[in-house]
Amino acid sequence: MKTRHFAQLVGLSALWGASFLFIRIASPVMGPMVLAGCRVALAGLTLAVIMRGLKQRWPWEHWRELLLLGALSVAAPFLLYAWAALRLPAGYSALLNTTAVLFGTLASSWFKEDTLTARKLLGCLCGFIGVGLIVRLGPVQPDAGTIAAALACILAAACYGCSTPLMKRATTRMQPLAIAAGIHLAAMVLVFPGAVWAWPQAQFTPAALGALLVMGVVTSGLAYWAHLRIIRHVTPVAAMSPAFLIPVFGVTWGHLFLGEALSPGIFAGGALVLLATALVTGFNPLRRWFAATPTP
Repeated sequence: MKTRHFAQLVGLSALWGASFLFIRIASPVMGPMVLAGCRVALAGLTLAVIMRGLKQRWPWEHWRELLLLGALSVAAPFLLYAWAALRLPAGYSALLNTTAVLFGTLASSWFKEDTLTARKLLGCLCGFIGVGLIVRLGPVQPDAGTIAAALACILAAACYGCSTPLMKRATTRMQPLAIAAGIHLAAMVLVFPGAVWAWPQAQFTPAALGALLVMGVVTSGLAYWAHLRIIRHVTPVAAMSPAFLIPVFGVTWGHLFLGEALSPGIFAGGALVLLATALVTGFNPLRRWFAATPTP
């Protein structure tokens, strides 16, 4: 992976880590359905304006593919994470999001984009054990609501992971900007009825509106466009590498700005999940350093 792409992925990690903080702020006030609907609408509007400015055409002929990608990579995760934020701290959701790499690796193998090995299977096992530690030993009481919210996060991560190899294939037929705009438009169609139904119960505080604005324009619209541009040049598994750092940023932002508690369960489970993603992707930051170190 080129240094430029790696730096861009680190930047995306910081943005997406912060998105869990913003979801935690806005979802209890606006409600999950309204938050997801407004977030998708803002992202779609932002990308549509950029499409217009760059004079790019909409890929209407691929509407079925865009509808599937919009459901998997936008509509379902946005709703699931917004609902989970009613019960889970932002750091929890960010840590559980790391399982997207595990699901993505399995999906890439299924679609013949990658090869499944014993090391990767061991990584999957470590990942699921780590998730169990996060839920069981963290500062949040592991009751039925917590477990349901954790499962919602894992399902959202599975949607992200399964959609990544499909995104990679889509970039061979469409421009990244067109894909990003198209999937958000498709997602808006899917979440719009629920958002309209829940609108009367929503509240719009300045903090919630500010969080929504950042999520819609930056962490959804612009970030998805940037991610799709990177996907064109790297493997699907490498494209999911922001999951390595998202928990670091997510836990940090949640602790600093929301006062979310830290516990041994988060550290132990998070370490296992990160080890799992390293095993699954073969990520080893020391390998290149040792290779470049001259021997006496």
